[in-house]
Amino acid sequence: MRPSLVIFFVLVSCTVLAQTSTIRGSVTDSTGPIPYANVYLQDGSIGTTTNEEGNYVLKNVPAGTHEIRVSFVSYKTGSQRISVQPNSILILNFVLKPDQSRLRTLVITGTMKPVLKLESPVPVEVYTPTFFKSNPTPSVYEAMQNVNGVRPQVNCSVCNTGDIHINGLEGAYSMVMIDGMPIVSGLSTVYGLNGIPQSLIERVEVVKGPASTLYGSEAVGGLINIITKKTSNAPIVSADVFGTTWNEINTDVSSKFSAGKKAEALIGLNYFNFQNRVDNNNDNFTDVTLQDRFSLFNKWNFKRKNNRVFSLAARYVYEDRFGGDMNWTPEFRGGDSIYGESIYTSRWEIFGVYQLPVKEHMMLQFSANQHDQNSVYGDTWFIAKQKINFGQFTWDKKISEKHEFLFGAAMRYTYYDDNTPATRQSETEGVNNLPTETYLPGVFIQDEIRLNKQNKLLLGMRYDYNSIHGDIYTPRFNYKWNSKNKRNIVRLSFGTGYRVANVFTEDHAALTGGREVVFLSDLNPETSLNGNLNVVKKVFTKKGWYVNLDGSVFHTHFNNKIFADYDTDPGKIIYDNLAGYAISQGVSINVNASYKGLKMLVGATAMDVFSVENGVRERQELTEQFSGTWTLSYKIRGAGLTIDYTGNLYGPMELPTQDSEEFDDPRPDTSPWWSIQNLQVTKKVNDQFEIYGGLKNLLNWTPWRNLNASYLGNTADPFERNTPPEVLVFDPTYVYGPNQGLRGFLGLRYTLNKS
Repeated sequence: MRPSLVIFFVLVSCTVLAQTSTIRGSVTDSTGPIPYANVYLQDGSIGTTTNEEGNYVLKNVPAGTHEIRVSFVSYKTGSQRISVQPNSILILNFVLKPDQSRLRTLVITGTMKPVLKLESPVPVEVYTPTFFKSNPTPSVYEAMQNVNGVRPQVNCSVCNTGDIHINGLEGAYSMVMIDGMPIVSGLSTVYGLNGIPQSLIERVEVVKGPASTLYGSEAVGGLINIITKKTSNAPIVSADVFGTTWNEINTDVSSKFSAGKKAEALIGLNYFNFQNRVDNNNDNFTDVTLQDRFSLFNKWNFKRKNNRVFSLAARYVYEDRFGGDMNWTPEFRGGDSIYGESIYTSRWEIFGVYQLPVKEHMMLQFSANQHDQNSVYGDTWFIAKQKINFGQFTWDKKISEKHEFLFGAAMRYTYYDDNTPATRQSETEGVNNLPTETYLPGVFIQDEIRLNKQNKLLLGMRYDYNSIHGDIYTPRFNYKWNSKNKRNIVRLSFGTGYRVANVFTEDHAALTGGREVVFLSDLNPETSLNGNLNVVKKVFTKKGWYVNLDGSVFHTHFNNKIFADYDTDPGKIIYDNLAGYAISQGVSINVNASYKGLKMLVGATAMDVFSVENGVRERQELTEQFSGTWTLSYKIRGAGLTIDYTGNLYGPMELPTQDSEEFDDPRPDTSPWWSIQNLQVTKKVNDQFEIYGGLKNLLNWTPWRNLNASYLGNTADPFERNTPPEVLVFDPTYVYGPNQGLRGFLGLRYTLNKS
């Protein structure tokens, strides 16, 4: 090559390189520099992170107009538009503001008053709509499948009803609330998590371990608090519609509007429909129940002097659910010729909060609900009605800089009636039916003691008087330590809990199938003692990774535990209080990490749940010893795409087989390892529209796929007219996982934030 050509190419290269520029500067907040913040061009082509002093350098920035963005966990994203001249050096500084919406998400459940999650002495987990959108589901019940240590348990292979297990404890041990109101309990535990319009959910708070000191009965294993949106931060119009290849259709629509200058309202509608009879395992029974569900939600916020709180909300849910013989039609409902399980559920709720017009911070909370259920399981009818009225007064009083008290008084009235022995008196007493009415007044007090900037103590005590079982005391102790930079937190908790059980409302196995229900004695309330150690560590790496490690060790000891014996007699379910004790213990860890466009939440729980009676140790059935969950999300900024990969993994659990001395159940008495995995791609079209779609249950896993025997037992004779003793009888209680295989889904979201 000629020397002149070499010189020419060198000059051209130098000219091209000279067209790029450098942008440097700092990222700070009101207190000082922010290390390891992400700084990048909007299109994602160039990016870097700040050093320990909060300084950054963006090199080789091409000439032109660019939007420079800065992001950091718990801060609002900063951006500046800048014109870059060729071969220049520019100084661009950013001052980020804390994202209060993120900092203040976990503020209610642990202490019953607003408190930052960082400052809360009670470990509380929060899950936002973004988390649930990574795996869209038609109900909150199904959405909980990717929460570590929380498992939606299917309790019936035919009608697919279920509950929520927290740390291995059945759904009856967990309290479910909406906006802090204990409205989902007892009879409605099975169905209450369905039909809540997800477009109106602000966040879901989860506490693992007893919370009876503040919330009373049923908060033994933990609680789930669904917080709905305020009118101030809700979109004007929101719609989310998706369908699946199994012909499922789910619709969420919500809107907000003003009623004069003093009131704003939210209204939301959820509709889910599935009428496709599927029998992939060829037992002539539906694999998944048919459902037709409608829910209407309305919430009002009223503007008052001095920004005092007054909100009122109502919800109505109706569901028609069927599972059973593929040839069943409604005219066979309740008959003994073709087997079907048909459930009609009608439920209304009203709840609210009112801040008293006084100088002190005093709140009045109230709720009322009625749940009507008309169900048939073959030729067995279950007709039930439950009413719950609840009122609670709280006074939040700061006595000094170190002591902040919460005083409270509550009253819960529960009316329950059904057509089972639960509300039936013997004929010798002259009464055939006697509904149960329970009054539960209670008072509680807690003192949040700020020892210093790094140490906090929470002491609490609750006294309840149950009109049937008498006095009940539930104390609590919580301690929190944090490092000076608040990147290391240790929480230690001790508490007690109690629970009054109704078998027919909590255990679906007592109603379905052919087993006889036997009570060996009157069931006494369960009591529990829980200890929990929680450690949180935040890590910021020089390369821009943010990692949050959250680990817990838990131990719960039960007395008077109510258990169901499926094994002594394969034709019976025998209920009694445990003469010994029961234990639920284990370890749990969550890893929450983010780096540029990648975010992930990975969790694992290892636990041992067992009972000891007469020196014999027995593992609890339908309880896994290991579970894992993950949510991986990656944003491709330039393309407006988000890819979500979610899933869970469960270890083996013991199953309720019908083994006896005369009969060997051909079905395995232990489940295999199993996993449900999902993939989703979301395309953001503009600020209002986004399209999403993907696959659910990528592995096409179902509990019956590798089973050599009938999963439901003898479906040819569900009424057990001609089943010989040596043949497996019809048995819907043998169930441990969802029965729905691979399916695709496609959806559309629309959000209008400004008129």
